[in-house]
Formats: sequence, structure tokens, C-alpha cells
Amino acid sequence: MLLKRIGYFLVGVSISSVGVYFFWQKKNATFDYGMDARTLKTIRIKKRFFSKNAKKVMQEKNIDTIKISTILYNGDVNFGKSTPRTKPCANYFITGKRELKNVSLLVKRCDSTSTIEEIIVN
Repeated sequence: MLLKRIGYFLVGVSISSVGVYFFWQKKNATFDYGMDARTLKTIRIKKRFFSKNAKKVMQEKNIDTIKISTILYNGDVNFGKSTPRTKPCANYFITGKRELKNVSLLVKRCDSTSTIEEIIVN
């Protein structure tokens, strides 16, 4: 009898899990609970500016805003090289992944803006 109940329970959980998966997929919801994900999201949602130095590097190295957005979406925040508690604006060092792993950004995040201060290409 106990095995039968456990079987019904597992069938119900699996059907519910599939339903929830499809429901959340259509809502385009994000779950930004990690430190990197929260930091990158707060940088992405603010109005974005580029310093003169960053614009110069973008032109020289053929880096467009799509590549910058990709790094800001799934990059790695190096908190060792960052100063997150600096007032009034925090500074973050972000490194790209995969094909953009040789590109790093130094981003200054203020209350309502994010400024790409430096772009470092290795």
C-alpha cells in the first residue's frame, strides 16, 4: 500500500514539474538569486553609458554593443577586483565567457546609471 502511494506521489510531482516548467518558460521569468546574477541584472537595467576610453577600444577592437550586452548578461563578476561598497558608485570587474573570455569590463554602477569605464582585451 505504501509503495502504491509513493508511486502516485511521484507521478503527480513529475506531471506538475513539467507543467510548471512550461508555465514559467512562457512567462520569460528569470531567477537571479546568485551574487553574479543579481549584480549583472542591476547593471543591465540601468541606463548605460560608455566612457571615451571604452568607445575608443570598441572601435579599435571591433567590439559592438551586442558583445557588451552578452558579457553583461552571462559574464563572471570578479568581486576580488571589484569595489562593490564604494559610495556613491560601485565598481565591478566583469569577464566574458566562452568566445568573449578575453574581454573584460570595468563598470561603474551608480543609482540610476551604469558606465562602462574600461574595456580590456587580452
